[in-house]
Amino acid sequence: MSTPTIEKTQDAASETLPTIPHVVGGERLAPEGRRGAVYNPATGRQTAEVAFATADFVREAAEKAKAAQPAWRETGLAKRSAVIFKLREIIASRAEELARVITSEHGKTVADAMGEVARGLENVEFCTGLMHHLKGEYSEQVSTGIDVHQVRQPLGVVACITPFNFPAMVPLWMVTTAIAAGNAVILKPSERDPSAAVWLADAWREAGLPEGIFNVVHGDKEAVDAILDEPIIRAVSFVGSTPIAKYIYARAAANGKRVQALGGAKNHMIVMPDADLDAAADAAVSAAYGSAGERCMAVSVVVAVGGVADELVGKVSDRIGNLRIGDGTDPQSEMGPLITRDARERVAGFVSGAPDEGAKVVVDGREKEFEGDGFFIGASLVDDVKPGMRVYDEEIFGPVLSVVRVASYDEAIDLINSNKYANGTAVFTRDGKTARQFEFDIEVGMVGINVPIPVPVGAFSFGGWKDSLFGDTHMYGPEAFNFYTRRKVVTTRWPEPSESQIHLGFPTH
Repeated sequence: MSTPTIEKTQDAASETLPTIPHVVGGERLAPEGRRGAVYNPATGRQTAEVAFATADFVREAAEKAKAAQPAWRETGLAKRSAVIFKLREIIASRAEELARVITSEHGKTVADAMGEVARGLENVEFCTGLMHHLKGEYSEQVSTGIDVHQVRQPLGVVACITPFNFPAMVPLWMVTTAIAAGNAVILKPSERDPSAAVWLADAWREAGLPEGIFNVVHGDKEAVDAILDEPIIRAVSFVGSTPIAKYIYARAAANGKRVQALGGAKNHMIVMPDADLDAAADAAVSAAYGSAGERCMAVSVVVAVGGVADELVGKVSDRIGNLRIGDGTDPQSEMGPLITRDARERVAGFVSGAPDEGAKVVVDGREKEFEGDGFFIGASLVDDVKPGMRVYDEEIFGPVLSVVRVASYDEAIDLINSNKYANGTAVFTRDGKTARQFEFDIEVGMVGINVPIPVPVGAFSFGGWKDSLFGDTHMYGPEAFNFYTRRKVVTTRWPEPSESQIHLGFPTH
């Protein structure tokens, strides 16, 4: 499979740029109208335009999806499973190709993008077992001659609104489960790196998915609002920042839709006095600076307990100096650029403002120099951070690691449980009792014991608590099949004609 075919258009400066199209009903469409700029973050140069959908276009896409969905719902589960098996084969065999599409627009290293594809494939593999996941329940003889069974049925048309930081993995988390359950899907990927979504549309078509079941609609807030208001769309899945997650949840729910909206994070990693400090430092650097910190599961705060802080800060600082930062297509690069120039400037602002609030900048990523106009910034380490500081309170979404010093385990737990975010957390310790107590005490949705990024494997579900999740259902895994289906209970009785009678009382057993 090649990089998505894109139409040529003319920008205001008369430079020919390719246009990344929508994919609706099996057709690539790029109607006249507004466009968004797509950049290569490693060079800072615009590489394409992406067509933005109007509200009318979203409605037309929803209508086409609605028309296609009944036939897919009637398709046997074995045939649906075969399509997903084929999709898995296509993606696995062309993973590097997809990874390079991701790197060209997101900036993360190809190795990191390959990891993203692998984690997305976990859910594809889970969904191949859809015959098991969609099983209902049956009870015979609940009353004399009466049986009851429950079935799972698709919702119809659902929408998935996905973030820039995982342009393949998160769509594979959402879309695959929704399609396996018998729904038609409208995917609205981030307008910053939209080509991976078009690549996935090609892969689905090659796998044998009927036209109109997977549709890609690009755009900004106008397209999102149209999705939230469109009556044909029965459910919305979202991953992004907490303010937008709140907005999506409120507006979609007000329109009667089922909603799961995953928001931001401020993930803490506790390092206990008995921890292996070299292992903890390795983990902190990997989890904080991988993908330039643009992960909702990145570790952004190390909580140093007791007297370990000075030594731990020194070990982390030494490791930062060895990080190789550069173009994601360079095999030597360990960290790439940020997604946009504005993102780089925002991250720099957190670092520059930290000393004014009483924190100490140990390593200043702004000081690292890079050639060219890419959106690069170095890794930063900020010590003596406390709640109330902007560098602590806000989600930075960049390569900045804060260190908070506390005296005890209990103080560390109180710090984390007081935070408004509750996506992921971890503890590094050699003591089993401490680890077990941490698991018991902590009020966070995903927990790691000597694991810095505790993203669950595909057979479990992903999601946090508090302001990291709006809705009741987590993403991918078993909970996702609950989200994308609704249950119907059927009560049956086959009496003899002579047994029929009128009974006006409330039914009892």
